[in-house]
Amino acid sequence: MSIDKDTAARVAKLARIAVEDGDLPKLADELSGILDFMEQLNEVDVEGVEPMTSVTPMRLKRREDVVTDGDQQEAVLANAPDAREGFFAVPKVVE
Repeated sequence: MSIDKDTAARVAKLARIAVEDGDLPKLADELSGILDFMEQLNEVDVEGVEPMTSVTPMRLKRREDVVTDGDQQEAVLANAPDAREGFFAVPKVVE
């Protein structure tokens, strides 16, 4: 597929990219190259290939999902610049 200068100018305008008129032929060639490569990728037979998220097999570490009450109020509020009555105190921002 080939992109002409007018199409490249329209794509640049839609992407809100300022492109000088002298640079439009180069942009058109680059966009055409991208589309040609995508056409090549469409020709690859991927039937039966599992989708993957990484080239190396990885599993995330998991922890047991246990519900607790936390019971760490003092530890959480220890670093607060201002804590009152067991809560974070923040300055009023809306009047």
